[in-house]
Amino acid sequence: MRSYGQYCSVAKALDVIGDRWNLLIIRELLLRAPCRYTDLLHGLPGIATNLLADRLRGLERAGIVSREDAPPPVATTLFSLTDRGRELKPILRQLGQWGAPLMLEPADEDTFRSRWLELPVELFLTDAAPDSPPVTIELRTGDEPMLIETVDGSVRARPGAAEEPDLVLSGEPQLVVGLL
Repeated sequence: MRSYGQYCSVAKALDVIGDRWNLLIIRELLLRAPCRYTDLLHGLPGIATNLLADRLRGLERAGIVSREDAPPPVATTLFSLTDRGRELKPILRQLGQWGAPLMLEPADEDTFRSRWLELPVELFLTDAAPDSPPVTIELRTGDEPMLIETVDGSVRARPGAAEEPDLVLSGEPQLVVGLL
């Protein structure tokens, strides 16, 4: 792990999570933990497999990520955030909120994963009528369908399709995100 060599809490935090890809690895683990290495690789388009392995080892040494063997009959390793790693969720939410205006004009080469909508949905949508019946919206953009549901006064997003959604939104990610 490289260090800024500064006795400052911001510098010390960046020593641990500031390497390229680290916060995106943490984002993926917040969205889908526990998950397999291949799930992380799919959720992080553009990362080299050796770099992902290196970053996971560093985050594990720092106490941010844990690894465990999946129970039989699955023979794979599962990665999760530790309690310390989950403490980064509000920081990622704030970073996502700060970065939202930067999404107005995506680059042609930008990739998109539907699952990435989970954090913005939590950030920007509220249940304006919590006493009304629940609402289910199915989003069809990106690599998999997503559901947005009102549940007990809150709004949640998760991967999946609904048998009878109240509304279906489909289109390019920029349009769907802009509408939301």
